[in-house]
Amino acid sequence: MLVNSKNILLKGKENKKAIFHFNINNLEWAKNILLECDRLYVPVILGVSESAVSYMGGYNVVYSIVSSLIKDLNIKIDVVLHLDHGKSVESCIKAIDAGFTSVMIDASKESFEKNIEITKKVVEYAHLKNVTVEAELGVMGEMSNNDTKFGNLTNKDDCIKFVKETNVDSLAASVGTVHGLYTGKLNIDYGLIYEISHNVDIPLVLHGGSGLSNDVLKKCVESGITKININSDLQDKWSKMVRSYLESNQDVIDPRKIISSGMDALKQEIDLKMNINN
Repeated sequence: MLVNSKNILLKGKENKKAIFHFNINNLEWAKNILLECDRLYVPVILGVSESAVSYMGGYNVVYSIVSSLIKDLNIKIDVVLHLDHGKSVESCIKAIDAGFTSVMIDASKESFEKNIEITKKVVEYAHLKNVTVEAELGVMGEMSNNDTKFGNLTNKDDCIKFVKETNVDSLAASVGTVHGLYTGKLNIDYGLIYEISHNVDIPLVLHGGSGLSNDVLKKCVESGITKININSDLQDKWSKMVRSYLESNQDVIDPRKIISSGMDALKQEIDLKMNINN
């Protein structure tokens, strides 16, 4: 059933178990991620970026797809429908009003005080609707044309003040990971993760989980991470299998067969990630 992220993440934090956030891009991705996580009987957070919302037709469409899949596929696990990297208060409100159970407000590129101001507005509205809020502090790195641009690491004392003033439910801190399919030298500050996690009482989120080995992800969880965001790894494995399928089946024009040809690879990647909790 659809739930907010609070109990799932707090339980994960208490038990030092990772809760995975997988981004969805269309109906097929939502369907297959739900089916695989239900088979494994683990809760899952379905993340939807603003660009994915636009591609899929809007917030109400995304909610209808996910809620209908849960019902028609008889999904028994807890599912969180989460706006990933909401860019404004308005976009977060649209997601909440459409039925999303969790939102992320990303005002990390604003000044510290402005980030607090914006995040507080989202938290106040969301909590009235029983919706959880994730925020970001510090500037995440990015992969661009195989070039790594590292961001600015988060300050522990800023995290303490930010959480206290905003009443946010989870926090994505910049600890050295980057968005995208990261293949460079690791720059993760495990000590910073530990310091932050032991000074705030809410779960910490790791953005930029793609491209990291299970051993690295395990170390992040042991250091204090609870929620791990995965997107590029699924896209990478799916697209490679689809390309292979098309090379061997050049006469196929059925889009259902083409899209579905990569789903086994997607499920295998989900299984691999889940192994860090074993």
